[in-house]
Amino acid sequence: MANLVRCVLGNPFRPAAFAPEWRTDTVRALAARMYESRDFSAMPILADALQDAGCDSDDILNHCRGLGPHVRGCWVVDLVLGKG
Repeated sequence: MANLVRCVLGNPFRPAAFAPEWRTDTVRALAARMYESRDFSAMPILADALQDAGCDSDDILNHCRGLGPHVRGCWVVDLVLGKG
């Protein structure tokens, strides 16, 4: 249960900043596809796309590459989609 809470809320003591230039077409498409399908198996691929876009946030990249579970409402996906 704690892992689900971390997926949705992230770390409230270290909120991650998200640079607009990281929202490339690829990053947005991956996040939207996961959000709509509720299939978050592409989270490591999202991490790679974010890194290619210049993301250097360990919190964001490690969360995407973590075991999860990841769910709709995931704070990284919401940041990408501007839902946060």
